[in-house]
Amino acid sequence: MSENKKLSATERAALLLLAVGQDRAASVLKNMGPKEVQIVGSTMTTLGNISSDMVDVVLEDFITEIKGETGLGLDSDTYIRNMLTDALGEDKAGSIIDRILLGANSKGIEQLKWMDNRSIADLIRLEHPQIIATILSLLDADQSADVLGFLPKNMRSDVLMRIATLEGIQPAAIKELDDIMEKQLTGSDSVKSSNMGGVDAAANILNFMEGSLSEELMEKITETDEDLGEQIQDKMFVFADLIKVDDRGIQTLLREVSTDQLLLALRGVDDGLKDKIFGNMSKRAAEMLKDDLEAAPPTKLSDVETAQKDILGIAKKLSESGEMMLGSGGGDELV
Repeated sequence: MSENKKLSATERAALLLLAVGQDRAASVLKNMGPKEVQIVGSTMTTLGNISSDMVDVVLEDFITEIKGETGLGLDSDTYIRNMLTDALGEDKAGSIIDRILLGANSKGIEQLKWMDNRSIADLIRLEHPQIIATILSLLDADQSADVLGFLPKNMRSDVLMRIATLEGIQPAAIKELDDIMEKQLTGSDSVKSSNMGGVDAAANILNFMEGSLSEELMEKITETDEDLGEQIQDKMFVFADLIKVDDRGIQTLLREVSTDQLLLALRGVDDGLKDKIFGNMSKRAAEMLKDDLEAAPPTKLSDVETAQKDILGIAKKLSESGEMMLGSGGGDELV
């Protein structure tokens, strides 16, 4: 069991896929999104030596978790409908069910998630800025940030402002947009139709953009609409803001972050944040990390920023799943 504790959730998933064989692993990967495939695939290549004890423990844990899944073997749509109706009542559940399940056979926009980000930018750059804003709102924030960086410089701030002021879109409109994209693309998975856009979405996209480009866009937005710029700025969560996270949250995050990521991300950060990180590690692990930081050679700023953004991405996922809270020491606002 002690060996299993050294593995993050992603590493356990990667080890499990290696253990079940190529065919079964391929079947699982077919049902995952592009980002998950990339993360798990990369992790599979970096696991190194795997002992039989590690495999046994991971398989045992997986079987235990599977036994606790009440929805296995049921039609997923039926299960979701019944679960939400029982929890919320028929009236409240109705609109939520429509947003979750509508467009289950749509293809176009979902296929964008598998495309090269420069190719996406080339594909949508001639569309109306509102259409571009809608499409970027449907993609993950880090992918949208890359696509936005490939769009013409003179349209970036306009698109981001449209994302920030986008209050949502009807499922039927998303389906229509998806049909338009399907004429140019082929795909297989579904696109979720739901509320999207808004200040939070704009802030998340900026969080994933390169530092100088993010600052440039914020300046242009603030010049055009100072109030909107302040709203977006208030919602942005940068690496330095991890100092506001409570100790339990930091500990949860550290269990999912590799030592190599942390070693890169801590280069050049304030001593206060370093002390926060060290204080939530074992004494031995903290001393080893300090020694590694002191001995590490100079590193490219772009590599440091990438590591910090990767860790922020993990933190946001943990926040969305309720496993940690981003904000001031356990306050009641989720960012």
